[in-house]
Amino acid sequence: MSTKILILLGVAALVAADSRSRETFAYAAPRAFSAESFESGEAKYDFEWSVRDDSSSNDFAHQEARNEDDTKGSYTVQLPDGRLQTVTYYVDGDSGYVAEVTYQGEARYPDSDESREYAPPRPRYLTPDSNESK
Repeated sequence: MSTKILILLGVAALVAADSRSRETFAYAAPRAFSAESFESGEAKYDFEWSVRDDSSSNDFAHQEARNEDDTKGSYTVQLPDGRLQTVTYYVDGDSGYVAEVTYQGEARYPDSDESREYAPPRPRYLTPDSNESK
């Protein structure tokens, strides 16, 4: 009987030791966040990039500068019709995004066989007494 008690106490000691080494988690209500906790430092940056590939007629560019809430920039895109579209914009605090769009060049739409409508030949009907059927 004493052997059973020793085994039972040994198992109890193992369980107690194992429960102390386990990591425990405590769940609580979410912490209240203030607007100040989300504020970041001063936003200030400048960047510029461009891509120009004459073989594919790709012409893209973008530049932007920001100092805190004041943002100014522009970007250009080569349109499929041959024009160069330039968008100049600024964002000034709470005034929102204000853009001016301009185009350089004239739109060109080259003729191609794909753009022409296909019209099948019109059928010709003959009357039974016409001489063309002979």
